[in-house]
Amino acid sequence: MRYGIVTETYPPEVNGVALTVQGLEQGLRERGHAVDVVRPRQRDDEATTPDALLVRGAALPRYPGLKFGLPAARLLQRHWRRQRPDAIYVATEGPLGWSALRAARRLGIPAATGFHTRFDDYVRSYGAPWLQGTALRWMRHFHNGAQATLVPTRELQAFLEGQRFRNVVRLPRAVDTQLFHPDARDDALRARWGLDARGLAVIHVGRIAPEKNLPLAVRAFRELQRIRPEARFVWVGDGPARAALQRENPDFVFCGIRRGEDLARHFASGDLFLFPSRSETFGNVTLEALASGVPTVAFDYGAARETLRDGVHGGAISDGDDAGFIAATLRIGADDALRARMRPACRDAVAALRPARVAEAFDHLLQSLAARDDRHAATAFT
Repeated sequence: MRYGIVTETYPPEVNGVALTVQGLEQGLRERGHAVDVVRPRQRDDEATTPDALLVRGAALPRYPGLKFGLPAARLLQRHWRRQRPDAIYVATEGPLGWSALRAARRLGIPAATGFHTRFDDYVRSYGAPWLQGTALRWMRHFHNGAQATLVPTRELQAFLEGQRFRNVVRLPRAVDTQLFHPDARDDALRARWGLDARGLAVIHVGRIAPEKNLPLAVRAFRELQRIRPEARFVWVGDGPARAALQRENPDFVFCGIRRGEDLARHFASGDLFLFPSRSETFGNVTLEALASGVPTVAFDYGAARETLRDGVHGGAISDGDDAGFIAATLRIGADDALRARMRPACRDAVAALRPARVAEAFDHLLQSLAARDDRHAATAFT
């Protein structure tokens, strides 16, 4: 089979969408399929991805280093006429994604979309809550233009179906448990953070941006620091809120963006992972923390609802309960013996998740769309 993947973000950009899309692409290739990736050209791009079509992009406001793809419907039609995919997957709702759906409809190519970002929540975080309804209608119009919309959790599936999204299909996520592993813990790295083997490293991994609800993580850490004054708060990632956060908290450790084995070392070298975001569709970093054996405090939705059990793997906090988030941080952060018991349980929580299974399910879904399209085409010509 030949599949097309259209995305406006892709590694070396570091975010959940980019890494998820790359994982799906690699999984399809490992299953023997040809994959045609369409994405914006990045700085110093060498197009190392096989069968990549690079299109024009523009800088994403307030997100340095990220781009969105410009409209390219005619280019995509020409490209797909020459090398027609059996089905396509459109991962992002930007101008390039809209162009891809238009081109696919005109050529009769079946398409699935991925619901990766809660833009309706993002507009609230950026000071425009009155646009939430508009954003949701815009997303519904986009996704209902495809034959299926893929989501990572049952919770999100039920929400979208309640908002009149059609053909919503759950595609679970997985984590590379060979890469993210407790054995990646690095005492030399912890020493650079100012900690010895018994010190307490509280860690946050992700984009440092307003929609991530980061002031709550800061409040929780400061409360914990009252009883564990030697604790350090380690931040892995970058984003528009980093400069202010770093200026206001000079004692925090900022490590910037990390990738691959280096990221795995940073995860495993932490003792407690705080994830206060309430705007995720999933939250891949939750799985990566658990795979690394790091107890996690997060709100009970997305990946946390799927895998994190309160009191077993960390704290799963009711949505909106900021006091509960802080209390769990104190309870778990202050108790070394409790975290030691949680570490193997965290690992066990995600041990059965396999990227190969996700790739298999993704492949079967795209094949079903292609087969359905073939049947409709055969009917049209009889």
